[in-house]
Amino acid sequence: MEGAGYKVVFEKGGVYLHTSAKKHQDPDSLIAGVIRVVEKDSDVLLQWVPVEEAGDSTQILFAKKDVSGGDACTSEEEPTFDPGYEPDWAVISTVRPQPRHSEPTRGAEPSSPRGSWAFSVSLGELKSIRRSKPGLSWAYLVLVTQAGGSLPALHFHRGGTRALLRVLSRYLLLASSPQDSRLYLVFPHDSSALSSSFHHLQLFDQDSSNVVSRFLQDPYSTTFGGFSRVTNFFRGALQPHPEGASPDLPPPPDDEPEPGFEVISCVELGPRPAVERAPPVTEEEWAHHVGPEGRLQQVPMLKARIFSGGLSPGLRREAWKFLLGYLSWEGSAEEHKAHVRKKTDEYFRMKLQWKSVSPEQERRNSLLHGYRSLIERDVSRTDRTNKFYEGPENPGLGLLNDILLTYCMYHFDLGYVQGMSDLLSPILYVIQNEVDAFWCFCGFMELVHGNFEESQETMKRQLGQLLLLLRVLDPSLCDFLDSQDSGSLCFCFRWLLIWFKREFPFPDVLRLWEVLWTGLPGPNLHLLVACAILDMERDTLMLSGFGSNEILKHINELTMKLSVEDVLTRAEALYRQLTACPELPHNVQEVLGLVPPTEPHSPSPPASPLPLSPTRAPPAPPPPEDTAPQPDSSLEILPEEEEEEGEEEESVKS
Repeated sequence: MEGAGYKVVFEKGGVYLHTSAKKHQDPDSLIAGVIRVVEKDSDVLLQWVPVEEAGDSTQILFAKKDVSGGDACTSEEEPTFDPGYEPDWAVISTVRPQPRHSEPTRGAEPSSPRGSWAFSVSLGELKSIRRSKPGLSWAYLVLVTQAGGSLPALHFHRGGTRALLRVLSRYLLLASSPQDSRLYLVFPHDSSALSSSFHHLQLFDQDSSNVVSRFLQDPYSTTFGGFSRVTNFFRGALQPHPEGASPDLPPPPDDEPEPGFEVISCVELGPRPAVERAPPVTEEEWAHHVGPEGRLQQVPMLKARIFSGGLSPGLRREAWKFLLGYLSWEGSAEEHKAHVRKKTDEYFRMKLQWKSVSPEQERRNSLLHGYRSLIERDVSRTDRTNKFYEGPENPGLGLLNDILLTYCMYHFDLGYVQGMSDLLSPILYVIQNEVDAFWCFCGFMELVHGNFEESQETMKRQLGQLLLLLRVLDPSLCDFLDSQDSGSLCFCFRWLLIWFKREFPFPDVLRLWEVLWTGLPGPNLHLLVACAILDMERDTLMLSGFGSNEILKHINELTMKLSVEDVLTRAEALYRQLTACPELPHNVQEVLGLVPPTEPHSPSPPASPLPLSPTRAPPAPPPPEDTAPQPDSSLEILPEEEEEEGEEEESVKS
């Protein structure tokens, strides 16, 4: 398919035109085709050609428009479509592209009705690209030309929108509109054209030619360093004026906050370093860190040892109290004793609150009754194969029940949510003391309580951060998952919700958690643990031809088959590989804890948008009245439907 001055650089089948304005398409209204990016002579073309039902898509080159019958744009027989509903569902633009001569075709004849839909457009003629909302059937792209018309919407039935955008970003600069995160503004790599585009959009109050030249020489530092005010102009200058918004951009949706300015870019990572785990910290080594008055010394070194090797089983009962914040690393032995006495009194006061409620009172307290019923049900099936909890009259089950009910008194707003019993069980198993286990559990919940909030914003944010890391570490795997409708990484939901409690054998969970509790090497090591597992399984996922159902099944079948030491070794190697990258995007640095968050005041940081932000000078934070950006793209972090969120949380039960 290549010849002199002619090269296909991208090809994707399963790209359909929907020629009916109905929401539910019938087979006759769907036109299957192939989308290609072609380098031809000195130009780069984006071409779509239909595939006849009896044709072979691999044998079809490019359809030629039938120009003998006149301009398709002005034909009196050309149908127009008025969908009459959400513009995102518009299937065919009323403005057809100008006919263009292209390569001869084998398969779809130009005179055939389907062949007449073929189009070819130079990338230099594109003005913007609009992506579909998530959850609206197949993902699609709408291409708008400089002339103001739009090409027919391309529906990707087999995925591939992000792969196409990645290829287009080689030839164009794609910038997410500040008013609509699903709209990419297209700028050529030509300096004069880019300057003209910026001038046309009125991004600057001065001549932009010098800015553009510096941008092309050093896009990272210029864009978000000396050129950082682009963000402010995108946030401010493009705001709708009192007399109305610019006709060049679609009005911002009411339900989507401002996403800010992002540039699609790729990151070149260096080689992955070799990592070796150390042996566990022993009681003797711990004793060497205990100084006068029972105070721990050289705490950072001790935490680093726990991170690199974990703890020996006999040491966990004491060390976990420090790792979970129950005891202070700086306190003396006497201070610790006084603290324990105080916390013991506090615990039993809270426990008495629910213990003193009579059955008659509880009948009129539906919230407490609901908590008690849910806790009893969950406790009865938590780690029952562990000797500490096995048997019908096991006292460990009673302690689980009492601690969880007392936590409802401690944290009224959160109460009890399914999955908390999984987090308490290993703590009680190690600590073997009701009061100490309760306060250690409270310390753990301080880290993960957002996972159990009803809004699920914290889980969405973490899945977005995981997707961001995976996109930098392995874009091929990320594209594959996206093509199989698994790009939201929802199959990782349980991993993050209860910190891999169901994925590893019980002793390995203890080792994993104590390493994560050190907070080293950054605040989100659990996300790198998830990346490590996916990295270990990438060949199986990608080479086996798995679809979305098979991917979910395979991930679930990994339960109890993973080695925690192998996973931790790979997770640390991934961290070192990322931090060694000199051009690591700023939002990735935030996830890894290398730089402070740009919006520390935000109670629930947004899920990181898929376009990577350049390394230096993060975008200026939005005005205080603005809400945190929640990008809305076809790579939705987590399905917004309540049923789907419920299904994911329900998977924790099984």
